[in-house]
Amino acid sequence: MSRSGRTTADRERAAPVEVARPARHRRRDSPRDRRRRRLLAAAAALAVLALAGWALWASPLLSVRDVRVDGATTLTAEQVVTAAGVAEGTPLLRVDVDAAEARVARLPQVASVQVARGWPGSVVVTVVERRAVAVVEEAGTRSLVDATGVLFDTVTGESPAGVVPLDVRSPGPDDPATRAALGALVALPGDVRDRVTGAVARTADEVTLTLDDGTVVVWGGGEEAEDKAAVLAALLAEVESGELEPAATVDVSAPDAVVLR
Repeated sequence: MSRSGRTTADRERAAPVEVARPARHRRRDSPRDRRRRRLLAAAAALAVLALAGWALWASPLLSVRDVRVDGATTLTAEQVVTAAGVAEGTPLLRVDVDAAEARVARLPQVASVQVARGWPGSVVVTVVERRAVAVVEEAGTRSLVDATGVLFDTVTGESPAGVVPLDVRSPGPDDPATRAALGALVALPGDVRDRVTGAVARTADEVTLTLDDGTVVVWGGGEEAEDKAAVLAALLAEVESGELEPAATVDVSAPDAVVLR
């Protein structure tokens, strides 16, 4: 017996007894359970995809609320919007941008056009209008002509600033004489072109320009246009400074051998 009066047996009886609990095993999923979970996940994914498809293809949340026009100057925004034919309320994903571009491109004043979706509810139509270089007259109708020879608009009264009256037999982009004359006008520096009061092209090799002081410039054909323009600008500068006597005719058809008469 110990000093405390308790025997070893007493102490053993008083000690807590830990009872071993059986290990809990996690129940393994059966193939049927796994298949059910996969089906549920697939159904959820399909539901999400269906909702997204509805939002993009049919929902009013992502539909056309306005059509914006950029780049129009002579055309009005209303003219461009009408030509594009994009109806408000159309889901953006269903807007046929290629067809809209083709419709706007039919406007004579349009040189190029791009139609784009502007999420979440806009369509943006960006146009580049033709820039008039010359004006031609046929059967009493005066038409503006761009640098490529396209007749794109009619004009009454005075022509726009910088637009040169052009006399050719068959104005148009397929006419060699028209292209040669326009090539001459486009090649000229702006300050020189502003002095041109008229251009005549009987053939593609017979282009002549008339300046505001009556000087006739024999241009010739469409080749070496940049060289001809540079020579003409230099000669006019010399005349203006008094270094060179004015001439009634300046022949730059051969820019390496200019003739003044």
